[in-house]
Amino acid sequence: MAESIPSDSPAVADDHHGHEEPSFWSKYVFSTDHKMIAMQYMFTGMAMAVIGGFMAYAFRMQLAFPGIEVPGFGIVTPANYNALVTNHGAIMIFWVAMPVLIAAFGNYLIPLMCGCDDMVFPKLNRLSYQIFLLSAVVLLSSFFVEGGGFGGAWTAYPPLSAKAEYSLTPLGSSIWLGAVALEFVAFLLGGINFITTAMNSRAPGMKLYDIPIVIWMIVIASILFLVSVGPLIAGAIMLLFDQQLGTAFFDPARGGDPVLWQHLFWFFGHPEVYVVLLPALGITAEIITVFARKKLFGYKTVLHTTIATGVLSFTVWAHHQFISGVDPRMAHVFTLTTLLISVPIAEMMFVYIATLYGGSIRLTTPMLWGLSFIAEFLIGGVTGIFLGASGADIYFHDTYFVLAHFHYTFFPIAIIGTFAGLTFWFPKMFGRMMNDRLGKIHFWGTIIPFNFIFIPLFVLGMGGQHRRIFDYSYFPELSMPWMQDIRVLATSSLLIMLGFQVVFFYNFIVSLRSGEKASKNPWKSNTLEWTADSPPPHGNWKELPTVYRGPYEYSVPGRDEDYWPQDQPN
Repeated sequence: MAESIPSDSPAVADDHHGHEEPSFWSKYVFSTDHKMIAMQYMFTGMAMAVIGGFMAYAFRMQLAFPGIEVPGFGIVTPANYNALVTNHGAIMIFWVAMPVLIAAFGNYLIPLMCGCDDMVFPKLNRLSYQIFLLSAVVLLSSFFVEGGGFGGAWTAYPPLSAKAEYSLTPLGSSIWLGAVALEFVAFLLGGINFITTAMNSRAPGMKLYDIPIVIWMIVIASILFLVSVGPLIAGAIMLLFDQQLGTAFFDPARGGDPVLWQHLFWFFGHPEVYVVLLPALGITAEIITVFARKKLFGYKTVLHTTIATGVLSFTVWAHHQFISGVDPRMAHVFTLTTLLISVPIAEMMFVYIATLYGGSIRLTTPMLWGLSFIAEFLIGGVTGIFLGASGADIYFHDTYFVLAHFHYTFFPIAIIGTFAGLTFWFPKMFGRMMNDRLGKIHFWGTIIPFNFIFIPLFVLGMGGQHRRIFDYSYFPELSMPWMQDIRVLATSSLLIMLGFQVVFFYNFIVSLRSGEKASKNPWKSNTLEWTADSPPPHGNWKELPTVYRGPYEYSVPGRDEDYWPQDQPN
């Protein structure tokens, strides 16, 4: 365990942070402290992940054992199945990945890693979380209205989503849409804070190329969200009008165009993939440099590549629409842009591998998560090439091949990225160390079953199994014994993986209460957050730090120590 880094500045009282002891409500509920707001986002996201995971358990049990009473849920009806699948996807993307990877880690890390005492707009920050919490409550309330929760898939394609007689959820569909709109408002407010704080409130001496890569990733992701969400907001308003006012923006029988929704949705939806991917890539970069004891290979290359990826992400949306009737000549264009965007992402993966090469690697729990992110995400990237080719996509579209590919990209982002960041910054957040043995048991108990869930689903997809079918016994060509055996294998693996999450929650709670006390810098890292106390007090430091170098100066020749904190003078 590393010793705390001694401060080179005298510990002087800072009147700026002097304040009376706050009440419970002002400290934990209505706080403007960026760290507390980060915890609110994180714990809300974790609670929603439990709900989303339960939904996956319920509908996978129906697929493996159709017609049985699912323990803890009951009989899964066709309407239940549609609502579970729809809201599982929406929750894991909008109410788990975004609040944890962007809002929680962004709120916690940006002021600490940039060397300031809080966000630029703390009250706006608090409002952002409150609106997000309201959006989660609104979403869950949709299950308790007449007709139940929305069942038109998380992409909400009309006319299924626009007509109550098709979706059979006259209120649930509009409530779902309202919840998504509220969530977008929350992240628009948060994004303004993240960008402004990182660009305008850095510590003295911190130049643009001294900013840790995870902060750059979160800032660029926030910019992507701000730029891309406008068309979808316009589309959501039109869809709400179709649902409640009888307009016909997306009704082909009355002159509307349902494919218009697909354009508006995916113009946002594909940059959205990179909105959540970039923070996970940044977290992985921080972890592998610390536990390989090496400088990040090609810092500027990674940064410029990230910007290029953000720009290219606006040119690929129609690869989701290859069978929607778009002009085949345009399909060729989007095939090309899809292949092009694979280049910068592959380049970043190779940069991370080059960072690891020749390093003094320590296989701690955070490092295992970081390495698994690279390995699993590469599987998702390689399988995406098939779907980006318009010819192959004609066969694979809307099959379980797409589902497996999507989970090989999104599971590393939302789940592996979260566990990597949480186990890495847990000592800083809570002042205690997590149990490393339990952390590794949880890691292997998550990663191995994950692959047994989704690799078999590639086989089902290649066998022609389509998505969103409640009971495959109605389709003789999809109910062959070998296909049902694979469904049982995937569902059994899911049960094992969900069971191992108990190990994580046990480790998390016990470590909070009685884990080994953490020093300021247990990982011997360079970035500024590790110079604050563990956990950091209100205002983060008694005296704000000064930056003298970049964040990744590890194993510098001529130095006795293999790390060189950013705030340590030359």
